[in-house]
Amino acid sequence: MRTGTRFAEIALAILCVALSGIAQNQDRDPNRPFAASAKAPPPEMRIDINHATVDEMLKVPGMTPSWAGRIVRFRPYRTKTDLVEWGVVTGEVYDRIKDYVIAHRDAR
Repeated sequence: MRTGTRFAEIALAILCVALSGIAQNQDRDPNRPFAASAKAPPPEMRIDINHATVDEMLKVPGMTPSWAGRIVRFRPYRTKTDLVEWGVVTGEVYDRIKDYVIAHRDAR
């Protein structure tokens, strides 16, 4: 009896987590990428993290010399989210700069 109750509690907890994830994404169109904020520059005006110099990266609002240096040091990137996934910048820094950077994979 005790094992059955524990199993039911675990199953209920898993169900709650799954339902909360579904509820968060129910309005999201999977074919549409995440929208940039209204203050974001057009894509052609964004700084390319694979090719920009440290001085060019410092033009990004919220960028510091140490973060710009780390971004340059750990190149190349497939996407700009690699910055967070690889631990190059923190999530807080990424949230400040994400609308101003882009990761081009082709050579210039």
